[in-house]
Amino acid sequence: MRLTPGILVGSLLIGCAGDGTSPVSAPPPPTEAPSTSALVRLTTIDLARLDDYTRALPGYYLTPNVTRLDNASGRPITDAGATLGRVLFFDRHLSINDRIACADCHDATLGFSDTARFSVGHDGASRTAAHSMRLGNARWYDGAGFFWDRRAPTLEAQALEPIQHPVEMGFDAAHGGLGALIAKLDTLPYYAELFTFVYGDATITSERIGAALAQYVRSITSTGSRWDAGYATTWDVALPDAGLSRPLPTLTAEENRGWQLFLLPPGQGGAGCAGCHVPPTFSLAANSRSNGLDAGETTIFKSPSLKNVAAAGGYMHDGRFATLEQVVAFYDTGIQAGPALDQRLRRPDGQPVRLGLSAADRAALVAFLGTLTESAPSGDSRFTSPFREDS
Repeated sequence: MRLTPGILVGSLLIGCAGDGTSPVSAPPPPTEAPSTSALVRLTTIDLARLDDYTRALPGYYLTPNVTRLDNASGRPITDAGATLGRVLFFDRHLSINDRIACADCHDATLGFSDTARFSVGHDGASRTAAHSMRLGNARWYDGAGFFWDRRAPTLEAQALEPIQHPVEMGFDAAHGGLGALIAKLDTLPYYAELFTFVYGDATITSERIGAALAQYVRSITSTGSRWDAGYATTWDVALPDAGLSRPLPTLTAEENRGWQLFLLPPGQGGAGCAGCHVPPTFSLAANSRSNGLDAGETTIFKSPSLKNVAAAGGYMHDGRFATLEQVVAFYDTGIQAGPALDQRLRRPDGQPVRLGLSAADRAALVAFLGTLTESAPSGDSRFTSPFREDS
């Protein structure tokens, strides 16, 4: 019999009484009854103390020109809904063979992206057809459609598509689709607790899954970069655009040069980046079109926010550029003409712009882009797996 330390000490003391009487077994120490809650046993989620997914945003995110872009309007983020979304986001049971979760291709320590050009699918061998898109600040995109090719009308719709993809998570039509996923989640007892907590009953539907995942994605905001720290000191509620023209105290001279190049249009000595990647969220402008990666391009692509752009390599929808230096060089000299090319990237004669940046200006732009990246959120429980290691 294995004795706990308390029982072992008690037995030794009684056995050493030395009074000739038979030792009496010490009573076992009181033990806490094991929880019957699957949520408690298998996850770190405490429904009485939820993480804060609705924490206050800085003032420069609350101006009318930013709040009107917020696609969470009408679909408010709640701590309960985002908590369910977090569990779904990290749960590998959402793949057909329990091998892939959303978080495997959207790693929080990599800006919610992937270092691989194309991510590995659920079978461990097949690869996705597009690079894993960063998720930060997705809530401030109000354009038409999500994914690189804008095929999903909402974040709710986007959240469900990887689950149904034959390569990504495997619940395609041949494997029962979302109906098969729902039947599978119905066998996992922690979801009965979570769905009841969030929705009032344990019914699992695709609409509820999509809504919770979208709430979680919308909660992934990036406001803690060095750029943010500097901009917060120059931003003025009375003059909201004044901070755009000022050097930021948290940036070096080279980074501030890159900041001005980013802001100013080509005709004024800049690169014009802010025309499409709009501060302070650095999300894509709704009226943007494609960037001329390939000659004759007809697909109108979108891109993620530039926040955390330096956290992982692999840029553009197909991850063709490994470094930010390559990205800047492309915008300087490599834009190709085509029907989908954004007007801001065309010269008056219709040909693609050529910026003619110096080597120093290219380096300054790269340095500036690095200031948009935060430290990995390793200490933030909202962005770590909620599952216990032995579950």
